[in-house]
Amino acid sequence: MSNNIDTAIQSIEWREDHVRILDQTYLPRREVYSEIRDVGRMWEAIKKLRIRGAPAIGIAAAYGLYLGIKDLPENSFESFIVEVDRIAEYLEGARPTAVNLKWATDRIKSTIHAHKDKDISEIKEIVLQTAKTIHDEDKRTCKKIGENGVELIPKEAQVLTHCNTGSLATGQYGTALSVILHAYEQGKKTFVWVDETRPLLQGSRLTAWELMNAEVPMKIITDSSAGLLMRRGEVDLVIVGADRIAANGDFANKIGTYPLAVLARENEIPFYVAAPLSTIDMEIETGNEIPLEEREQDEVLNYSDAQIAPKKAEAYNPAFDITPNKYISGIVTEEGIIEPPFEKSFKNIFED
Repeated sequence: MSNNIDTAIQSIEWREDHVRILDQTYLPRREVYSEIRDVGRMWEAIKKLRIRGAPAIGIAAAYGLYLGIKDLPENSFESFIVEVDRIAEYLEGARPTAVNLKWATDRIKSTIHAHKDKDISEIKEIVLQTAKTIHDEDKRTCKKIGENGVELIPKEAQVLTHCNTGSLATGQYGTALSVILHAYEQGKKTFVWVDETRPLLQGSRLTAWELMNAEVPMKIITDSSAGLLMRRGEVDLVIVGADRIAANGDFANKIGTYPLAVLARENEIPFYVAAPLSTIDMEIETGNEIPLEEREQDEVLNYSDAQIAPKKAEAYNPAFDITPNKYISGIVTEEGIIEPPFEKSFKNIFED
């Protein structure tokens, strides 16, 4: 184990002619790597959460789009771009809530149109280089998010976080977890309460695994324990990630985030979001417009092949909820900490 965050694991890598991912469905029991060589496998990896986290699935989609087009005929740009659009739409359907996925495919499509006068073989190579650039940019972005957020962490802090926002969810370092790891590396006495994050336990399976590898003190709690800890004064701040942030600052994140924000407000505890600027969707005015993914009910009724509910029971399984902007103390980005009112702050950033 090492607390050097520059050795943080990479959940996705480009390997000569294919993508290698750390399959997160096996963690923490086993570290299993999968080689992905076609767009169908990439779609399945995103859909089944083998690769997950908004920035990471954006990277995965960028590589997946290249895998989908690399063997297309090179006759005419018109027929080529039709197939590009079809493959991009296919990938975007894997998980609709996280804006980073569509942001990545849109960026690649724009790049293709900007080079439409080039040979298609050359365009394909440009697409691969763009995917690699998206990946490299995310690593730098997440490192910067961590560095920018350190000032929010007291010298001795008990921090509560939800779901997984570390290297597993990004190109490297993470978002909310990057802030925690950078604070710890700088000598702050940081203790982390890790929400287990039902129903797929991304907190207890993944965040706890990353924090233990980094030797950061932590304890796992049930999601419903957060209020008790806050009331007792055992939480100094809450910091979470985001899958999509609307133009007014409302944001979508893993189910269970909204109750944490309400509890934090009730107990006068700062509540922060850490996310790259690419997670902000200026085309969506409020959180009410963010599409929320609903997943299979078996994820609630079963766990690890074991039935945990009565036979024939039904379940409702939304993957995300919406937290209104009024609960957010600030948003940590690669450009600094954005403070409310977010609608005005975002306009200043994106209209400059």
